[in-house]
Amino acid sequence: MSRSSVSGTSEVLRAHCAAIAKEEALLREGGSKAGHERQRKMGRLPVRDRLGHLLDKDAQFFEIGLWAAYKMYEQWGKIPAAGVVTGIGNVTGVPCMIIANDATVKAGAFFPQTTKKVIRAQRIAFECSLPIIYLVDSAGVFLPMQDEIFPDEDDFGRIFRNNSVISAFGIPQFAAIMGNCVAGGAYLPVLCDKILMTKGSGLYLAGPSLVKAAIGQVIDAEELGGAQMHAEVSGTVDFFEKDDASCLKRLRSLVALLPEAEATGSAQPVRSGQTVSAPKPAKEPNTIYDLISFDGQKNYDARDLLATIIDADSMNEYKADYGKTIVTLYARINGRPVGIVANQRLQVRTKKEGIQMGGVIYADSADKAARFIMDCNQTSLPIIFFQDVTGFMVGRDAEESGIIRSGAKLVNAVSNSIVPKITVVVGGSFGAGNYAMCGKAYDPRFIVAWPTARYAVMGAAQASDTVFAILARARERGDKKATHEELEDLRAKVKQSYEEQTDIRYGAARGWVDAIIQPHETRDVLIPLLEYVSRPMPKAHFHSGVIQV
Repeated sequence: MSRSSVSGTSEVLRAHCAAIAKEEALLREGGSKAGHERQRKMGRLPVRDRLGHLLDKDAQFFEIGLWAAYKMYEQWGKIPAAGVVTGIGNVTGVPCMIIANDATVKAGAFFPQTTKKVIRAQRIAFECSLPIIYLVDSAGVFLPMQDEIFPDEDDFGRIFRNNSVISAFGIPQFAAIMGNCVAGGAYLPVLCDKILMTKGSGLYLAGPSLVKAAIGQVIDAEELGGAQMHAEVSGTVDFFEKDDASCLKRLRSLVALLPEAEATGSAQPVRSGQTVSAPKPAKEPNTIYDLISFDGQKNYDARDLLATIIDADSMNEYKADYGKTIVTLYARINGRPVGIVANQRLQVRTKKEGIQMGGVIYADSADKAARFIMDCNQTSLPIIFFQDVTGFMVGRDAEESGIIRSGAKLVNAVSNSIVPKITVVVGGSFGAGNYAMCGKAYDPRFIVAWPTARYAVMGAAQASDTVFAILARARERGDKKATHEELEDLRAKVKQSYEEQTDIRYGAARGWVDAIIQPHETRDVLIPLLEYVSRPMPKAHFHSGVIQV
């Protein structure tokens, strides 16, 4: 072949490759100009801009399935990239599979190739053990083609089956609802480990129009399945975010808590004893003494207490607007990521239950704490419990809410938790509240207490009143005669005995706690304890083989 022929062939090849690259650039633009304008009008970012906020700066993004649906559904118009972007890129140094709906393409509706593309991305993530981040903004199944999307083993339902299997294998999945998430598609985020949702987004099995047609109920989209409703009433959403930018920033901070982020050095903890500049808490530790009282009667915000212990700007509160009498959050202590479960001592108000007393565990707070503990186990985060609990809520309303069932769920989660646990008793530790908040019987690696801590099956006043009522009824039945003065004397003795037994020194003497620590030194104590509990547990390897005797 002549030099000119080779040159001509080369030019043809280069031109073809350039044409392909140009076509790919057009595919990456997504839907029409009107679709982009609609997205911005609703205060939402186009999908590629979302990726720019989510991925590390200058991170390589290996895109998968860009040509999906190419010229396949022309009777319905152009469906660039099948209306979903999938690929692998680094988030805080962690390689993640990203699956992001493109709402500029048919409102992010699922076509047959959309489903196949998502399933392929899930399979790659599973086989490579990659965390998955779903950016959800979809109108659901494209109804004119539902018979090709809905029923078969490799169709829409397979996505949710994969969600469940991936979760069971311990691969982290994050879902950020940043627009519509309707009908069967609503199961995808709820099957993930963590759910974020932006203001103005919708999550429901049926939209307002379908609800009206099905059951005659007239309701607006926000009340039916808005972000605020799911954050405060249903408890489905873990993080309620004001906009896309806030949501994507939160996603990055959550991915940074994964063990992989620690391993890459993108979020390395500062080891004790090092001379490098260590993180500081948000509040001066000595301010603890302004929060609490000696008798334990003073109400305080658990977040203010935790701010004296965790690193500044590291608090990510989980389900902040739901189950408010327990505070659950992800944070760092001296750079080390942890999960925290703390009793809230403020009186709170909820949309569903109304007023709830601080220090009391209600059904919704028990459910939240149980789910949080599961998630910490999913991502291998050690958990620190801060106990200041009077017990579970009692009474008719509490029983009707399923308090026993919810309490059992929390106790089960604490019992079966396999990540390291540390318990700090800062105030009361009464009754079953002690169990639910990881008391000594629930295998905390370390359990420490403040001098103000108090241990008992119930408070001294309640105990003396209970004993008095029992004996008074016995006197009335004639089982045992006793004067009123004798009963009052007995009540006083019971109360005194309980008060002596609730003193934390009584518990420390009996090994109920490992140490009594000063409140302002809590952070300094936890830093080395977290280092100790993070060491790998020993495993038996001895095999003797055959021994002659």
